[in-house]
Amino acid sequence: MLLKEIKNIFHLELDAIYGKEEVDSFFYLLIEHYFNLERFVLAIQPNLVIDKEQETVIFQALSELKLEKPIQHIIGTAYFMDLDFMVNKHVLIPRPETEELVRWILDDFKTAAKALTILDMGTGSGCIPISLDKNLTHTKVFGLDISTDALKVAEENNGLLGAGVKFLQADMLSLNTETSAKELNQKFDIIISNPPYVRELEKAEMHNNVIDHEPSLALFVPDEDPLKFYTAVVKFAAEHLNENGCLYLEINQYLGEETKQLLLDSNFKTIELRKDMFGNDRMIKGIRK
Repeated sequence: MLLKEIKNIFHLELDAIYGKEEVDSFFYLLIEHYFNLERFVLAIQPNLVIDKEQETVIFQALSELKLEKPIQHIIGTAYFMDLDFMVNKHVLIPRPETEELVRWILDDFKTAAKALTILDMGTGSGCIPISLDKNLTHTKVFGLDISTDALKVAEENNGLLGAGVKFLQADMLSLNTETSAKELNQKFDIIISNPPYVRELEKAEMHNNVIDHEPSLALFVPDEDPLKFYTAVVKFAAEHLNENGCLYLEINQYLGEETKQLLLDSNFKTIELRKDMFGNDRMIKGIRK
């Protein structure tokens, strides 16, 4: 079958769900992933034919896209900070906004003269600590998560990408209990967290491919206590950051000022609330006094 005919079928079946540009992106990502074909191949070979086995693969992907399964789950990887991370239903798919947070940290510490000790709280796929470990030298990087399944993914990414992150299982809501890992009983130069922050009332704004296929444990918080994870992280950071250590948080765009107040109440200084590429309040930084 002609590859260009399959592309037309993709648009006929999917444009109403995703829009033309997104469908183009899906199609080219799939042919690159499965067939090692560049996106410009149809301009060079407009009559390119794929065989029956290849047809089966790409039409299976089409069926899954019609069910609004994330493209990253279909191909099994997500691109983040110039790295390919394995992802599945047990971890959040890394977002561009989170990449902005990582780049903020790298901008602040790329030329750091001393060795850094870093902790990522709620690590999921491990995309944040692994990216930092790969881009900063002389670091000791830790990532924690409550989910055993998420930590399996993080450990696999750690090995596949040649990083040296130490992953720990712990509940960030009860880090001061005796069950906390001994590695958490130290001081850190940087603490990062992208914890659950989507209120139940905001579900209506979300697409089905997120609600149905990504872990609710990593997404949602009660409407009546939307900052419960931030309260725990800020408390831990106030006690476990070195003097002038930095706390970086990805946040709910609607709760920027409330999150900033948490840092003020815990005596953080030089607090900066920063917008993402879409103009939403999305990340915050505070320095421990």
